[in-house]
Amino acid sequence: MTERIRIGIAMMSHETNTFSPVVTDLDRFSGGRDAPLQGEAALNVYRNTASCLGGYIEVAESHNADIVMGIAANAPPSGRVEDDAYETMCAAIVELAGEVDALLLDLHGAMATKSYDDGEGELLKRLRTAFPQLPIAVSLDMHANLTEDMVANCDVLCGYHTYPHIDMDGTARRAANVFFKMLAGEVTPTMTWGNAPMLPHVMRQGTDDFPNQALQERVKQLEQSNCLAVSLFTGFPHADIHDAGLSVVTITDNNADLARGYTNELLDQAWQDREHFVYQVEPLADSMARAKNAAEHQGDGASGPVLILDHYDNTASGGTMDTTEVLAAVLAADLHDVAVFGFYDPDVVTHMMAAGIGAEVTVQLGGKLDMPALQQQSQPLTLTGEVKLLSNGRFKARVEMARGLGINMGPSAVLALPNDIDIAIISRHIEPYDPECFRCLGMEPNHRRYIMLKSRIHYRVGFRELVKDTIECAGLGVCTSDYSEVQFEKVRRPIYPLDPTPQGSNLTRAEFTRAG
Repeated sequence: MTERIRIGIAMMSHETNTFSPVVTDLDRFSGGRDAPLQGEAALNVYRNTASCLGGYIEVAESHNADIVMGIAANAPPSGRVEDDAYETMCAAIVELAGEVDALLLDLHGAMATKSYDDGEGELLKRLRTAFPQLPIAVSLDMHANLTEDMVANCDVLCGYHTYPHIDMDGTARRAANVFFKMLAGEVTPTMTWGNAPMLPHVMRQGTDDFPNQALQERVKQLEQSNCLAVSLFTGFPHADIHDAGLSVVTITDNNADLARGYTNELLDQAWQDREHFVYQVEPLADSMARAKNAAEHQGDGASGPVLILDHYDNTASGGTMDTTEVLAAVLAADLHDVAVFGFYDPDVVTHMMAAGIGAEVTVQLGGKLDMPALQQQSQPLTLTGEVKLLSNGRFKARVEMARGLGINMGPSAVLALPNDIDIAIISRHIEPYDPECFRCLGMEPNHRRYIMLKSRIHYRVGFRELVKDTIECAGLGVCTSDYSEVQFEKVRRPIYPLDPTPQGSNLTRAEFTRAG
């Protein structure tokens, strides 16, 4: 009887905004628990969910593998990971590696720690050093800043094809399917990779939009022809590290030349389209005027709320989720019937809980987290309103992204202001991509004139079809869409658009780099 293979599965996932002041300790990876999930508890939470771990579990079980579930550590984007948290997670994964025949890892690809700019590459180097023959597969976020250490120290590496990320489980299945074919001796995965000297703006990375939509379509065509897997990473520009930016990895069956050719094709296409990856910022006053106009004019029979998008302060890009500039503009514009999600302010939640439902309170909302990476600091807003609702802040995701996973906002409250403005205030950072974040707090977003979200692109998965118009608002925050507001010190140079190409220039990637 053939012995069943022991497959280790683990997650260490964090997108690090090196400009963010938000502390990233082990508690942030624990989801409100005493420690990150491990073992059977993690297996039970992630099985049958739209997550990378869910995809890995599905494929491993279909191959009748014995799953050894390791640490499942995932933290919302924030500042550099504390060294003790990183070492705890790495030690758990290295220990797991010593107990299994092969390893499936859910990493992010843009983790920077207090000591390492490339957290994933350092982990994979440690694994390769300790277990040189251990087969390793890795799934990465589309915002990964790919490095040589990541590619050189694993056997299979795949990244998301979608942003918003609605193929997390699909990405893990792609990686695991190639991996199991390799374990069976059916294929010999051969990887090549490269990066382009460009930092695409996050607000221009959506896969509903050109140019990333066209690039990802080409990626899928190659996977359906003669490649085992292809991944184009748009990168995470708010991680100020040497290798930040757009990259590609191509995996073929023992054909390095073919892989290199396709990698270069995709990099060249991205470079050719580089101007379309640049985001044009609109003054906040103009955005508010457009929001008001959109609400007053139906236009083409469209219905639903107008979405006011505070994209400079998005938790899922490392934002503090407490800057007040866009909310202040909403109040100054005298907008009515607004549901706001949301503000991270545990002190205000505590105060409101002590006051109780129905009480009138005056609070200093937001503006509490210093942002030394910026030249400006957000200020608290003094607001007087009614405690409308109190909650434990828990709900289950229903949208395609993260479907089935429990979301924990921590103790939460709704502050009701005049003009029918309701503000969700929470105690744990989350990004509002699922309308359930409103509904679990007694607000139906579809019934409001306006909704305000601190989000960037992920909102589209749950809100795009719900709203009649989206107004992107430039407020203040460490995930600013204006690169001039932060100082890049480590990223390789020259890099576009920090170092622009001459007007109408047809410089190739290599020529641009040499010219710098």
